Amino acid sequence: MLAEEGPGALSARSLARAAGTSTMAVYTHFGGMPAVVRAIIHEGFARLAAELARVPATDDAVADCAALALAYRRAAHRAPHLYRVMFGAAGVEQSGEDRAIGAYTLRVARDSIARCIESGRFRAAEPWELTRQSWCLVHGLVSLELAGFYPGRPAAEGPDGEGRSGEGRSGEGQSGEGAGAERPGAERPDGAGAGRAAGYADLRRFLVGFAVGAGDRLDRAEASVGRAFRESEVQQLDGDGDDVARGE
Repeated sequence: MLAEEGPGALSARSLARAAGTSTMAVYTHFGGMPAVVRAIIHEGFARLAAELARVPATDDAVADCAALALAYRRAAHRAPHLYRVMFGAAGVEQSGEDRAIGAYTLRVARDSIARCIESGRFRAAEPWELTRQSWCLVHGLVSLELAGFYPGRPAAEGPDGEGRSGEGRSGEGQSGEGAGAERPGAERPDGAGAGRAAGYADLRRFLVGFAVGAGDRLDRAEASVGRAFRESEVQQLDGDGDDVARGE
């Protein structure tokens, strides 16, 4: 139900109807909808942890970090409604325990970053600090993709119909263009496929930038991140990879 209808479908009545039972059963087994949502959140993070655990550790810890970022993005795109609920879309306030479960899911990423530090690829730092930074990077990009705001190119006109420079719809100051005509070079938001393709390409660049910012050399960072992305694309061709890569 969540996968088909989204977080807005989560209610005691809809759950009872889907299960062929009464709303009382929801309260009997869970105590109420907040507990149901928290159970869904825990299940979502368990699935994410399983996806990250599938990424093998190699002799290139920086490539492993990039592979984990790809696995994170893949999990979010495969179950976008679940991902949104995991981060508060259902409107249920999460407890400290709920948030701790979410953060603990990233222990695999923390271990890879610790290996980057130990090998001298990253500067000496607290591994969790760099893990949080990388999480912000990947989660931010994924959230924008799922919300349809990526890559976020502005339209020629604002929501009130005014042009970027304050021109009205009369066409004055637009070199003879008619009312409402799109000015040269105006950009429109891309479709979902184009947004995913842009997100995939930008994630690669962002991960290189993250590695360099953490102390890696640019050439080594590009080689390691490139390795992870190439292997992801090979897995895609084999039917077990990043099915949202390049907008596919």
